Amino acid sequence: MKTNEASTSVPVITLDGPGGSGKGTVGRRLARELGWHFLDSGALYRLVALAAQRRGVALDDTDALASLARDLPVVFEPGEADEGRILFDGADVGDAIRTEEWGERASRVAMVPEVRSALLARQREFCRPPGLVADGRDMGSVVFPGAVLKIFLTASPHERALRRYNQLKEKGLSANLATLSDEIARRDTRDAVRAVAPLRPAPDAHVLDTTGVAIAEVVARIRGLL
Repeated sequence: MKTNEASTSVPVITLDGPGGSGKGTVGRRLARELGWHFLDSGALYRLVALAAQRRGVALDDTDALASLARDLPVVFEPGEADEGRILFDGADVGDAIRTEEWGERASRVAMVPEVRSALLARQREFCRPPGLVADGRDMGSVVFPGAVLKIFLTASPHERALRRYNQLKEKGLSANLATLSDEIARRDTRDAVRAVAPLRPAPDAHVLDTTGVAIAEVVARIRGLL
């Protein structure tokens, strides 16, 4: 078994991929089944955007954004469901930051090199025994390049938009499928062409297409690779 570069003894499984590919739901369930910790790195960028709004920081103020990133008061709490709680300043903001508005803001924040650098150490701090499942867009390529297993999840654009639509509707949030499709396409392009840590599979990642595949089956496939 390989060890990750952030630790010499704690195993890490990375799950990367575009929005709506299922990595968050798969990651939480996988972490729960293994009894490991879970890192939702995408939530960190959404929380930086949230902190910026609450502190009156502009999204083009790179130094202030980096400072917010270094001091984020965040706790991820696992739950019995596929979505745990995200505590920010002690309050559960998990549902609030899942809207497409915050997804767009997070994508803009993620393009700032100073923010990505500031969050790098924060993300590696989640690596604790007995193990970590890390969900994001550059977990296997940048944050945990020595992970024991690297997965890159993908799905058709229509499937990803439909998943987001259903997820938002289940939470009682307004959603428009056509608008979601456009926003996902824009975010895919932005993530793929950014100068720092563009979205792409690590050379040694296993690419899994989750289109039409049940969550339990995706988790089983990943566990079969361990």
